[in-house]
Amino acid sequence: MRKAGARAVIHELDANALSQLICFQNSMMNRLFLLASLSLVILLGCNSSSESTTGGATELSDDERLERDLKMYEQVWFDFLNNGDTLAVNAEHFTEDVTIITDQGNIVGIEGVRQFYMNYLNGFSEIEFTIVDAFGQGDKIVKHWNFKGLHTGDFFGISATGNRLDLSGTTLVTMREGRVASEQDFFDMKSMLDQLQKASGEVSVDDYAPGTL
Repeated sequence: MRKAGARAVIHELDANALSQLICFQNSMMNRLFLLASLSLVILLGCNSSSESTTGGATELSDDERLERDLKMYEQVWFDFLNNGDTLAVNAEHFTEDVTIITDQGNIVGIEGVRQFYMNYLNGFSEIEFTIVDAFGQGDKIVKHWNFKGLHTGDFFGISATGNRLDLSGTTLVTMREGRVASEQDFFDMKSMLDQLQKASGEVSVDDYAPGTL
């Protein structure tokens, strides 16, 4: 009887120990699962942070995007007009359907825009092109510019006169995803024609009242 009772006690103790072991194992498994889940969350968070940091323009604020567009825009026209780099007008900086709005009809496409502004390079030497100011909001940019040059070649059909041109104007620009989508220039056409056609050989822009832009 004593042996049977002892066996029962041992059996009960073994059952309790086994139960505790199972509970301990379950607890450890739960902890390991939670730890693995936490590690996965942290890893995914790090990857997401890395992607947002290296994502480039998609993560820029509106102000940062505008600053980027202004910097690119000013550099493109400095390179084109002052350095004669006609390839600055390209698909990296202009949309495929970029449009120059003029009274004589719109110029559409990158090559058309390049050829249009090459009239300035072909018509003038000693070019000094200055962006006096440029600012914007959203996808709009306003450029205040000044162009100086010696008229030594054909300029939109006007034969060389040897006169100096000093012309200021404003350009309204629309951007699309970091590229120029459209431009429209405003300047005093009478002042430009008078300066080119006057026989003195040089005309000061101060001789003219400012035009309405």
